[in-house]
Amino acid sequence: MELPSFLSHPAWFLCSVVLALVLRLQRKGSWEARKCRTDLTGKTTIVTGANTGIGKQVALDFARRNARVILACRSRERGQKAVEEIKKETGNKKVILSILDTSSMASVRAFAERILSEEKRLDVLVNNAGVSGLPYAISAEGLEITFATNHLGPFLLTNLLLDLLNRTAPSRIVFLSSFMQGLGNIDTSNLWGKNMEKKKMNDSYNDTKLMNTICAKELAKRLQGTGVTVNIVNPGIVKTEAMRNYNFLFRLIFNIVGFFFFKSAQEGAASTIYCSISEEAEGMTGKYIDSDCTTILPPEKAQDPAINQKLWEACESATNLHTHWRK
Repeated sequence: MELPSFLSHPAWFLCSVVLALVLRLQRKGSWEARKCRTDLTGKTTIVTGANTGIGKQVALDFARRNARVILACRSRERGQKAVEEIKKETGNKKVILSILDTSSMASVRAFAERILSEEKRLDVLVNNAGVSGLPYAISAEGLEITFATNHLGPFLLTNLLLDLLNRTAPSRIVFLSSFMQGLGNIDTSNLWGKNMEKKKMNDSYNDTKLMNTICAKELAKRLQGTGVTVNIVNPGIVKTEAMRNYNFLFRLIFNIVGFFFFKSAQEGAASTIYCSISEEAEGMTGKYIDSDCTTILPPEKAQDPAINQKLWEACESATNLHTHWRK
């Protein structure tokens, strides 16, 4: 089929190239990790889901800053490969792998036990691991997989490591949420019950990202005055493997559009690194940070104290967690 004449004009091609370059430049945030001189010598960090995407870029940055970096990954093969790549690129030998599957509360508890027995300090915990596009499924523990992976696992992990984080204070906790949380909804009477199979795949993802924000804000409130800060990050739309569970056509369109409009994993990691190690974020807690490292208000759905309290208690019940941090 012949293209319309205006599309074949050289000026159209030139304008398209210029527009693409402008869009790529606009993806760059106002804060740049490479300009931050924070040194992490003597500090210990954990990044979940660190074998690829944003998590790997965050772990790579921490390693460059001389931190002890624990990559908490589900796959031993992919995790070890990431460890070797980070060691080779940074020369940091204090990069290790520890197996963690956030969809399994048993795996979360085993991971936390290892950390508490092997590590003397924990300065930064980045809850990055997550999934999208999974069909409805129930785990062996009776939990819906997307909800367990994206929210209940990180919720339980963070609470189990709080004593170590508190002993190391000042320390930082970072949760990765998403701009999609604005489409999420919270029904505290049926968070992961029988009606979950009626939800669309994206609905479950959106709900869990909203839950991440709510519980992070609630935790920040409970930890006021301890020296442990908690912040939430929206990394923006980033080209990662997060779309791997969607069909081929959807992934193809995502990758084509993403080349022009979306951030790379390195660019998308900036706001997480900002909250984790920057001087600007020192002492900052309970904040929602966008992809340009700017503080913004979270959705109104995340600002109801009564809902926040109910969700926290529902998560405690779902994970059989008994925490002394309740206020």
